[in-house]
Amino acid sequence: MDPTTPEDRALLAFEQAGGVLRTSEALNLGIHPRTLYGLRDRGLLERVSRGVYRLSNLAPLGDPDLVRVALRVPKSVVCLISALDFHGLTAEIPHEVQIALPRGTKEPRVRQPPIRVFRFSAAAYREGIETHPVDGIDVRIYGPAKTVADCFKFRNKIGLDVALEALRSGVEEQRFRPAELMMFARVCRVHDIVRPYLEILV
Repeated sequence: MDPTTPEDRALLAFEQAGGVLRTSEALNLGIHPRTLYGLRDRGLLERVSRGVYRLSNLAPLGDPDLVRVALRVPKSVVCLISALDFHGLTAEIPHEVQIALPRGTKEPRVRQPPIRVFRFSAAAYREGIETHPVDGIDVRIYGPAKTVADCFKFRNKIGLDVALEALRSGVEEQRFRPAELMMFARVCRVHDIVRPYLEILV
């Protein structure tokens, strides 16, 4: 039977969208703000972040920080220590979500979680992006090889020891081929810095 109430139609729209909608998307689908907030107040929807809602009967978010940033800053790419943590290539515990944005883009306004923005050149920004489903949301994250190259690029900001640990872990666990790493190192203009460390390990 077709949904008859505005609430039923709204819930169906959320289900068809995978359980998550931005407020603007909900409005474009004909969901009235009063219906949206009513479902929230009844506990049928939960607020993920400003302007983003999800069905409350979905499984709890496993990585809410990455999901919130992906939804709030769609152009961002998870990078550096946050990407290393996602790929299991560091013992560092991220206290913020580190994201890459192209130079010249507007500074994102995100209250929670804490974020740190790193500005990448056009070439360095677009290379090596992988899309991973996290709690049903597509999150853009740099792959292991690109992330290690980025860590050498930003070694003065995150620490050379972090980059070296990630390189060693990546090589030992065969998370990338040396040629792949050097390709990204050239994009990041750190191939002369990475090469001697890599030669010791392979």
